[in-house]
Amino acid sequence: MIQLEIITQKIHEIRGNKVMLDFDLAALYEVNTKVLKQAVRRNKIRFPEDFMFELTEIEFNTLRSQIVTSTKGGVRYMPFAFTKQGIAMLSSILNSEKAIEVNISIIRAFVTFRQFSLSYAELKTRIEEIENQFPDIYKALN
Repeated sequence: MIQLEIITQKIHEIRGNKVMLDFDLAALYEVNTKVLKQAVRRNKIRFPEDFMFELTEIEFNTLRSQIVTSTKGGVRYMPFAFTKQGIAMLSSILNSEKAIEVNISIIRAFVTFRQFSLSYAELKTRIEEIENQFPDIYKALN
């Protein structure tokens, strides 16, 4: 199984969605990015906009600067970004044991991300409640 930490480092937030990029997925699936993209294009009907979208050049450049990657000779085509649903759909078109194993690990990583964000949201709500109950202490701390 692939380590959860490796996968979570490859999850990005783009257009308000947690996504993984085609080249990261291809590396995890141990296939060429071109092969993955061709399979997706042949099965375009399986990938509506909420499952997969192509990054704009601005989005890609912004993301590239955040994750400090280099492109050897530039990128010919903008990467595809896959949501959790799109990644699940990939297992139906990349029908190999490796794809199934990787997809299980990725879905678990997305679930862990979701649990963490819920915990964070709950913590934030509780802190706000405490701030509202004790405004004088909150003001003094700030």
